[in-house]
Amino acid sequence: MRAPSATTLILLGLVAGLTAGAVLHAVEAPGEASLVAAAAAVGGVWLDALRMTIIPLVFALLVTGMARAADAVGRGGLAGRALLAFGGLLLLAATLTAGLTPALLAAWPAPGEAAAALRAAATGDAGNIPQTPPLSEWLGAFIPANPFKAAADGAMASLVVFALIFGLAVSRLDAARRDLLVTVFDGVQAAMMVIVRWVLVLAPGGVFLLALTVGARTGFGAVGLLGHYVVIVSLMCLMAGALGVIAALAGGRTPARDLAGAMVPVGAMAISTQSSLACLPVMLAACTRLGIPERVSGLVLPMGVALFRITSPAGNLAVALYVAHLYGVPLAPAQVAAGVLVAALVSLAAVGVASSVTFFTTLVPIFMSLGLPMELLPLLLAVETFPDFSRTLGNVAGHVGVTAWAARWRRADAA
Repeated sequence: MRAPSATTLILLGLVAGLTAGAVLHAVEAPGEASLVAAAAAVGGVWLDALRMTIIPLVFALLVTGMARAADAVGRGGLAGRALLAFGGLLLLAATLTAGLTPALLAAWPAPGEAAAALRAAATGDAGNIPQTPPLSEWLGAFIPANPFKAAADGAMASLVVFALIFGLAVSRLDAARRDLLVTVFDGVQAAMMVIVRWVLVLAPGGVFLLALTVGARTGFGAVGLLGHYVVIVSLMCLMAGALGVIAALAGGRTPARDLAGAMVPVGAMAISTQSSLACLPVMLAACTRLGIPERVSGLVLPMGVALFRITSPAGNLAVALYVAHLYGVPLAPAQVAAGVLVAALVSLAAVGVASSVTFFTTLVPIFMSLGLPMELLPLLLAVETFPDFSRTLGNVAGHVGVTAWAARWRRADAA
């Protein structure tokens, strides 16, 4: 008999924790307050163990990713243009999410009773949202005068900018120094990944304790709240995937009927595997069916699978905006703009990282840039398997869409 997967164990931890907390809340068990406080404290220690790896991990991933990407762009050609298209679409997806998610939540807010219970039980983090600085100060904060202080303060937006500038500078060094620095930072991210995997071994227990505290505060209302969350995030992921379809239709001038026929087996594979990498052979076959030259699909599709997750900034920013909605945290336009930038950039830092790790690697920087509480993240990780269907569908649409667009660049160059 096969042992349950890590995702299954985390989901079981969520269900058991919510149930135990809701029962405690319903029967008003003696000592409930002390038990919930202890569970919150131990669960918080587990969450802090994850958070301690985020800054060095994201910084190292961005430096190595930027150094390699800048080298590809510098060489120009199809690879460079594809990377620029990836970046533009990631930024566009995050920007649209910043406008659509609040509008959707205004029209269809989270279940009121559960959201109110969470707000009433919110601890210090939720009440200490920094005030929006003046525009001049906000712009200046993107360039950290002291990068080490920015890291210590959790000023993630400025730290991301510094990592990108540093990675770009590394790409301009001579080969020996460039390779040495890339190797060093690659080793840093690998070591951080080992620590993250150690911590995630305890994820079912950590999720159980944190879910117990939420269940005790909200009762079984948390179940409806999580279902509402899954729908909102899934819609934003599908919206991002629609950008890939538009890229194929408008940018690549692909007939809609041909695109729909080619994408049916790709979508079926995406739903069954929840893995863009596993869909690569089917996507290559779809591109052949669309008449895309092999020299284009053979280069752009593997690059897309490795670097381009169009649903990452959309889905992750939607998660952050949803949590801000739950806690009643007002976000000024400048804060949202910082979140858009960080969401688009850190999506590139998730290259080759497992989905359970990616969830924290890409979300914690966004939460830090917006000043949001992170206590709900482990619970949202437990239900990530549901919006992950939409994430994969959107990603494969983005991969094929940009590849069809790139084929038109080739045709234009030939003409």
